[in-house]
Amino acid sequence: MIRFDDILEKASSLYSEKDITTLKKAYVFAARAHKGQIRRSGEPYLSHPLEVAMMLSEMKLDRVTLAAGLLHDVLEDTDVTAADLKKNFGKEIADLVEGVTKITRVQDTSPEARQAESIRKIILAMTDDLRVIFIKLADRVHNLKTLKFLPEDKQKQIAQETLEIYVPIANRLGMGRMKAELEDLSFRYVSSEEYFKMVSFVEPQKKKAEKEIKKIKKTLQDLMKENNISAEIFARIKRLYSIYNKMKHQNIDFDQVYDFMAIRIITDSVKNCYAALGIIHQNWPHFPHRFRDLISMPKPNLYQALHTTIITENKQTIEIQVRTQAMHNMAENGISAHWKYKEKSPRSIMKEDARLHWLREMVELYKEQKSPKEFLKNLKIHLIPEEIYVFTPKGKVVTLPTGASVLDFAFKIHSEIGLHAKEAIVNSKKTPLKTILKTGDIIEILTSSEKQPRRDWLNKAFTSRARYHIKHWFNQQDKIKNSAMGKKLWEKKIKEYKLPSPWLKKENLLKRLSEEIPFRLPDIDAFYALIGSGKVVLNNKFMEKLFQEEQLADKKETLLEKVVAKVAKRPKPLIEVKQADEAIINLAKCCAPIRGEPIIGYITSGKGMTVHAQRCALVKKEILNPQRFVDASWSSSSAEGSYQSKLLVKSQDSPGVLAKLTTAIAELGGNITKAQVDTFADQKAQIKLTIIIRDIKHLEQIVKKILGIKEVSFVERV
Repeated sequence: MIRFDDILEKASSLYSEKDITTLKKAYVFAARAHKGQIRRSGEPYLSHPLEVAMMLSEMKLDRVTLAAGLLHDVLEDTDVTAADLKKNFGKEIADLVEGVTKITRVQDTSPEARQAESIRKIILAMTDDLRVIFIKLADRVHNLKTLKFLPEDKQKQIAQETLEIYVPIANRLGMGRMKAELEDLSFRYVSSEEYFKMVSFVEPQKKKAEKEIKKIKKTLQDLMKENNISAEIFARIKRLYSIYNKMKHQNIDFDQVYDFMAIRIITDSVKNCYAALGIIHQNWPHFPHRFRDLISMPKPNLYQALHTTIITENKQTIEIQVRTQAMHNMAENGISAHWKYKEKSPRSIMKEDARLHWLREMVELYKEQKSPKEFLKNLKIHLIPEEIYVFTPKGKVVTLPTGASVLDFAFKIHSEIGLHAKEAIVNSKKTPLKTILKTGDIIEILTSSEKQPRRDWLNKAFTSRARYHIKHWFNQQDKIKNSAMGKKLWEKKIKEYKLPSPWLKKENLLKRLSEEIPFRLPDIDAFYALIGSGKVVLNNKFMEKLFQEEQLADKKETLLEKVVAKVAKRPKPLIEVKQADEAIINLAKCCAPIRGEPIIGYITSGKGMTVHAQRCALVKKEILNPQRFVDASWSSSSAEGSYQSKLLVKSQDSPGVLAKLTTAIAELGGNITKAQVDTFADQKAQIKLTIIIRDIKHLEQIVKKILGIKEVSFVERV
């Protein structure tokens, strides 16, 4: 167990007497708060904050961060309040501890929603003070080290969360050492089978590899000395998780992992980095396609080094990295190595630091994006940037994620250029907007004031920035259309009532509306837009609620009302939809949802609510506006209904197959309304069936029955 004296010993040369006094005070306060508490490992609870503080001191962070590290669990696990912390340690330390606590307190909802909420809280806390994430990362490392004392399901959940949330954030901040530790500690719990598989690959090769790498290291030391290049040389075997990750994502075998052995050369200047590289290439053949100059073109997290892979006399491959000491510090500790607080506030530094542009962009995107699924998708693009480097015609370097298109480039330059992009010239050739870019491309965007975005642009755009601006443009267009439509519907509706003119004045109407509907109304156009979008339904109940039934004049029953009354008598699918009381609810024709399968409501302008199956292509491909989605579910009180479904059946072209299908479906109470059979030269057949069923379980029973027919090889719902 780490002792507080160990932390003081490490901190004594870095901090003033005043700083040390603050740390001692924080230690005593934490010891009293956690007195009597025991961790599942059997150790005193205080061992955890001490471990966290030690990691923070090794990162050479300031005394405020260390003090907050010692205190980071007192709000979560003791009776200490935020006011107590502020009184004893001041606002800065108290705010840091509160920031860490907010990240920890995420309710157990669906895994997707919980993950999105965790990342949201992390990002918002980081924008206030980046030191929050340094504490949280150190906290996570120590918790992983004691994971074996938790139940197996909890082990896997925490380890998986680490790989999906904390590893990408550490990577984006350039904190290589922290990222590596988090990955290695999580790997065994997330994929134990793959972990031991990697062990079986690595262990037999390790002794031979260490002998080879030791020999190359000695040769390199001699060469650097002969050429008067000051250099420290370190050798290593690639980490298990890193090997696994490379094999998985590149779909390669273990013997294709060329950087299984690696050497790192740390020199005293950029000039000597290139000089050392020249010496390496003079003495060993190398793979040209594996050479990367990340000094002249750093990664988005500002990682810099020269990477090359050589082939030894024994036909072994070794990756060599060359960097300066400053680059090495940046690679190991990332932004935490240069995070200073003496002159400016953490918030102002966060706004100015170029390395945190991605973080500021994510904050802006989150303000507009409320869907957890969409938010997580955006985060994966921003947090795990496999990047390409392209150029403007003037030679400016633009960094984009791998998979980005010409359209993404246009929006990266400026939103107006993206919105009015017509086509592009890539490497002197006219190119469509959907073209995927690669490193080295030179791109010029051709625009037209008459050009406007199309819905299919969402399939061409890869980056969240481009997708956000496209969706925002369509949202604005929808608001204009909805407002115009809503105004017409409102004017038509009020003609049915004899209302005193003062009631219809904008200021009076807005006041009454603000009391009756749960939406913010900055102006009357916002009310019209709600009508046009279907969020406010102008039925009799709404009008009576708004203007009070006893003050409404008699009105004639219009032809429209007669039709509505007639339609209202028809049986409707019993569906519970939030935010849509009394709205007209229709089942989408594109996906024909069936009772029992997951569904989602979609507000259709002027037409009430359309219910889609969550499997619907319009939903999955995000073609529909996500801001119009509302939660929907089948009512628990709903009876079995009558639903149409289409099936595609692939089978042998044998006599009697269609008869067997018909019999199987009839035996389960299904009804075939249409059948189309196509046969092929290879003795195969394809049968398209339209059937009437009761609910999703009924459909699943029919599919299972069909698959039981020996001639059938495949069944799919279409």
